[in-house]
Amino acid sequence: MVDADQILESLDDEQRKVALATRGAVCVIAGAGTGKTRAITHRIAYASAIGVMDPQRVLAITFTARAAGEMRSRLRQLGFPGVNARTIHSAALKQLLYFWPTVFGGQSPELITSKTPFINAAVERAGIKLPVNNREALRDIATEIEWAKVNQIAPEDFLASQRRVRSRISVDEIVKTYTAYETLKKQERALDFEDLLLLTTAMIENEAQVRERVHDQYRYFTVDEYQDISPLQQRLIDAWLGKRNEICVVGDPAQTIYTFAGATPSYLLGFTNRFPEAEVIRLTTGYRSTPEILFTANAVLRSNRMGHELAPVNDHGAQPILTEYNTDGQEAVGVTNQITDLISRGERPESIAVLARTNAQLSTIQKSFKEAGLPYQIRSNDRFFDRAEIREFIRDIRQASVIPNPDLSWVEELRGLAQPYLTGDAMDGIGALVHLARELDADDKFQPKTLRNFLGEIEDRAQQNNPPQMPVTTLSTLHAAKGLEWDRVFLIGIGEGYLPYPDTPEEEELRLFYVGITRARVHLHMSHGGAPSPFLRSITNS
Repeated sequence: MVDADQILESLDDEQRKVALATRGAVCVIAGAGTGKTRAITHRIAYASAIGVMDPQRVLAITFTARAAGEMRSRLRQLGFPGVNARTIHSAALKQLLYFWPTVFGGQSPELITSKTPFINAAVERAGIKLPVNNREALRDIATEIEWAKVNQIAPEDFLASQRRVRSRISVDEIVKTYTAYETLKKQERALDFEDLLLLTTAMIENEAQVRERVHDQYRYFTVDEYQDISPLQQRLIDAWLGKRNEICVVGDPAQTIYTFAGATPSYLLGFTNRFPEAEVIRLTTGYRSTPEILFTANAVLRSNRMGHELAPVNDHGAQPILTEYNTDGQEAVGVTNQITDLISRGERPESIAVLARTNAQLSTIQKSFKEAGLPYQIRSNDRFFDRAEIREFIRDIRQASVIPNPDLSWVEELRGLAQPYLTGDAMDGIGALVHLARELDADDKFQPKTLRNFLGEIEDRAQQNNPPQMPVTTLSTLHAAKGLEWDRVFLIGIGEGYLPYPDTPEEEELRLFYVGITRARVHLHMSHGGAPSPFLRSITNS
């Protein structure tokens, strides 16, 4: 029997309010680093301990597999391993596959983890001539298609949406490619992640027996990162919830950075309109960062009245550093030299991150790292498992797993498969998969220790967009860094033309700046090459 009072002992007053709000609609506004995961997991555990919730009937929704895994781990430590904590896509997929034979019949369609091959084929079928920068154009097309689908806009209605698209592509080209993309998927009996949500939602809405079983199975809901919910995701949550009000949502309006992809903070900000009786609780105590870093973050919040300021509790540390360079190239060399020096003096590479607004900025720092011989891993807007070399490597693993080499261990065989890829830009990604293999091989829980089992692990990760990590310095876009933290953060490229990025809402770009600052625990380095960003005034004038 779990002691309910003990569950509350480690919480501060604000977090305890969340844990004690065990019934009905609850809205938690949680600033960066305020312990929201601790608060909501303890709420589930406490409500289960006192008998208010059945942990087997709880569905906790997160937006990354890493966050879902962390939530399950914390609940297991609290004595409740049976709570279902999943990404929204994972939860939808589980339900769709379970009910598919009885609702739709026949074999279920293939879920595609990468849109790239289909979009490439759709572009060719539509007769679209892409700009010179093919990769960025394809990324723009994928973003526009995803935006349309999460807003439930069909190809024939895209023009009427008056969506403003990137200058690299036209609205007409988007419509043609989107149309061809949907046709190709139907022909190949394939589903993308947006189809997955739509079909699951429609199944629950239209099939009474399915709806009854789902509502019986899941009676209590927790939704993390609620500020980034899309209309399609909200529709699925509504289908899960039905006419009940047992839902706790957690979010931070100041960290809304995905509106370009269809996310909207309106559901978080308007939560009490739908649930007038909802209890609203704010978490404002900042546990992640030093007071000096939080002072900088609060200055950004004040500059645009974006949210409640955070109260520091950690010991004082170094003041954030702002360095000006004449060019982006000089900035890259300067940052690389600093990190080289830090590592030579014993600082752990994995405790350091370099964050930038764009992939192009990361390419500049990446080149500098290569020249200095500094190992690194890249997190970007591009899905790790969409990279061509990763797909090819997984294909090789799949082929080898059919008839494994009896003279080699599975890790040795994997290393042999990896050798042709360990060059150039492919090195960090393939190296991360090899590093994951070594970690799993040392883990007694990973059984059986075979290539086939490893293949299953990485295919699960691909489905969840949960890339492996290495003990090296991280290079990341600001968007990809959301939800992560490091002891030392180098926030580079805070200059004109980058932050804010052209043709993007300035308010969202300022929120992105705030997200970057709040990734740092102890040390924050900011820099730019050329003219400074106007956003720097918010912190230099405070």
